[in-house]
Amino acid sequence: MKTAIINARIAPELKADVEGILTRLGITTTQAIAMYFEQIRLSNGIPFPLRLPNAETVAALKAARTEKGEPVSIDQLRDSLS
Repeated sequence: MKTAIINARIAPELKADVEGILTRLGITTTQAIAMYFEQIRLSNGIPFPLRLPNAETVAALKAARTEKGEPVSIDQLRDSLS
């Protein structure tokens, strides 16, 4: 089977993070890209919804990026939800 070459520019940190995940899954980057392309072909589009966030989500994302707080443990989070 013939193959085609794809060149893409990706942030180095993103590439390293994703390759670490793929290694733990036991697949190569090439296999993951081929799987993604197969899903695009099967669904005749991007295989997940592409939506713009609503105003509430945008506000929450901005707040999360700018707020500095004390780290909390999972136990503290559970207690705050009780």
